[in-house]
Amino acid sequence: MAIDTTEPDPFDAIVDAPFDAALSERYLVYALSTITARSLPDLRDGLKPVHRRLLWAMRQLKLDPSQAFKKSARVVGDVIGKYHPHGDASVYDAMVRLAQDFSLRYPLVEGQGNFGNIDGDNAAAYRYTEARLTKTAIQLMAGLDEGTVNFIPTYNGEEEEPEIFPGLFPNLLANGSSGIAVGMATSIPSHNVAEIIDATLLLIDNPHVEHAQLMEVFHGPDFATGGVVVDSPAAISHAYETGKGAIRVRGRFSTGREADGSWEPTGIEKLGGGQWQLVISEIPYMLQKGKLIEQVAQLIADKKLPILEDIRDESDEQIRLVFVPKSRNIDPELLKESLYKLTDLESRFSLNLNVLDATRTPGVLGLKLLLQEWVIAQIDILLRRSQHRLDKIAARLELLQGYIIAYLNLDRIIEIIRTEDEPKPVMMAEFQLTDRQAEAILNMRLRSLRKLEEMELRREFDELVAEQEELQKLLDSPARQRTRLKRDLATLRKDYAEDTALGRRRTTIAEAAPTVEFSMDAMIEKAPVTVILSAKGWIRGASGHEPLDKEFKFKEGDGPAFTIHAQTTDKLLIACDNGRFYTLGADKLPSARGFGEPIRTMLDIDASAQIVALIPYRPKGQLLLASNIGRGFVAEMDELLAETRKGRGVMTTKPGVRLTVVREVPAEHDHIAVVGDNRKLVVFALSEMPVLAKGQGVTLQRYRDGGLSDAITLRLEDGLSWAMGGETGRTRTEKDVVMWKVARGAAGRMPPTGFPRDNKF
Repeated sequence: MAIDTTEPDPFDAIVDAPFDAALSERYLVYALSTITARSLPDLRDGLKPVHRRLLWAMRQLKLDPSQAFKKSARVVGDVIGKYHPHGDASVYDAMVRLAQDFSLRYPLVEGQGNFGNIDGDNAAAYRYTEARLTKTAIQLMAGLDEGTVNFIPTYNGEEEEPEIFPGLFPNLLANGSSGIAVGMATSIPSHNVAEIIDATLLLIDNPHVEHAQLMEVFHGPDFATGGVVVDSPAAISHAYETGKGAIRVRGRFSTGREADGSWEPTGIEKLGGGQWQLVISEIPYMLQKGKLIEQVAQLIADKKLPILEDIRDESDEQIRLVFVPKSRNIDPELLKESLYKLTDLESRFSLNLNVLDATRTPGVLGLKLLLQEWVIAQIDILLRRSQHRLDKIAARLELLQGYIIAYLNLDRIIEIIRTEDEPKPVMMAEFQLTDRQAEAILNMRLRSLRKLEEMELRREFDELVAEQEELQKLLDSPARQRTRLKRDLATLRKDYAEDTALGRRRTTIAEAAPTVEFSMDAMIEKAPVTVILSAKGWIRGASGHEPLDKEFKFKEGDGPAFTIHAQTTDKLLIACDNGRFYTLGADKLPSARGFGEPIRTMLDIDASAQIVALIPYRPKGQLLLASNIGRGFVAEMDELLAETRKGRGVMTTKPGVRLTVVREVPAEHDHIAVVGDNRKLVVFALSEMPVLAKGQGVTLQRYRDGGLSDAITLRLEDGLSWAMGGETGRTRTEKDVVMWKVARGAAGRMPPTGFPRDNKF
């Protein structure tokens, strides 16, 4: 018979299925795997699989706190070889984090060698570092040999690993967790173990306890790096009630701890001659010190924090960042607030209590529900431990009964063993022994045949019977179970009490005073500047107050338009003939070493609009605005400031109408003089002018033909002054202008002799 040697067609194995169904089915499997076996911690021991496998592998290597360290490479090799078939880098990174006292509030691994630092430097490679378990990790794994949890096969079926850790240490809240799964994430801060236990004891005593009562003993996060939580108690309480929220944490301004353990709260370190500096001793959790220094240095370089001179890192094991102010007259609170606002010295930690419960189901739990579930899990572990111990006692009692029978009939037992070919069935029949009892007697050593042993056995028997009775009572009584759990928790609390180095609260919960709203302008260093704006709209700022008639260089075909004196702290008001006003900070001007920059790259000024005025903003100042058709009004400078590049529409214009006059109104001026193209002049009281935020204004002067040429404010008793022209630079003053004083809107009359021919004041 001919053998078919042709290979099967690979296309025969292809299953025809809709693409969306195939994709969703596979993606769902991946998503569930990520959620339940990678990213979310288990409520009962607070661990993800990679951390649990790490600690389990270290336990198998007998890396107890009392034993010598072993190379990290050995641990990582065991973990990825036996339990966790993933990359060695990810496993080692997880192990490093378990050892960092600035990452974990209660480290589970004790490292020897370079395990990274708070500056953001990485740990040394795993061939250089060594590790062992901490006492906390041992407490978390306590009871693994006592039948408390299920063991499951590893990925290849060669080994076994625990499903969870049964220890009483409340790791989920104590060390927190963070992770991103598919469609969900978790973010749990660390907390103080003593407070967690106090809240749990409160819940065990009264299952109906109110959330507010829990928050009286459970105050909120206790970060590994300390800091200050500045949210209100009500906001913190609400976040823990719902399981979701955000917590604001700040670095601590302090020069160190006082003798009584409290913090020196101001952080102001006095130097000689009235000088001072600010010192930070703690930074927010997960913030790298190096990154913070980089941020502040960049702010200083960009002149965004001009009240700060320098930052120095004087840290050793204890963080010490020194901020040097520009001068001793700066308000320290302003410097603190500005650092909070401009750097990560104040950051938000999102709270999302999303965990896997005992059925491996993810869910966001409030504090009370989370503690309830944890108590249920611990009582289940207690029952399993008790039942396991009962089984052990029963097995031991069976053997002890056999041993006692053997001692009472020792000569006969020896005779049977010496004379019978098969002594076991004979012994079982004669003394009603079980198979295990007979086997144990036959395996006894000769040295055990001392008379004293019988008394020892009877004493052990009585003790085990008493223990058996106690354990049975425990199994039968929920009240006894709760009492036992409370007693065990109270014992654990002693290791993490407030007066221990590990148990002392590091993060202060202190609601911050309402933020002092300060303008960023308060940060700008005040210095004189000469602002030069060319006819074609190129702007620049020259340091110092240059003479306004100085000849500045301009691009070919360009020339001067406006030159004014200002301070770097000033806001510049730029008015265009389309009635829009724009605002530009004098500190943001390009240098006068070149020709500057086009102002239209900084502001969205219409291409067809012409700039008609450049004036420094003065608080509570006023401007006189007038259009070419002789209408106008007075505007408050405070109303003219624009927050955006697009500016603010102030004078309403239409085709043929332009804003032509923009002049400051000094406080002492009381009249307005207006001259038209027809060379007629009117003077009227300033009080006749409306103060508007926006509009066309009112008629200033009436014309038969032409329009308004110029307008100015004056003090009537000072009269009207104008430049004579020519090289003399003299001015002429007409003291008596009463003959031109009329009501607003009049046609006016010819100006005094010698008035400029260009009809400009």
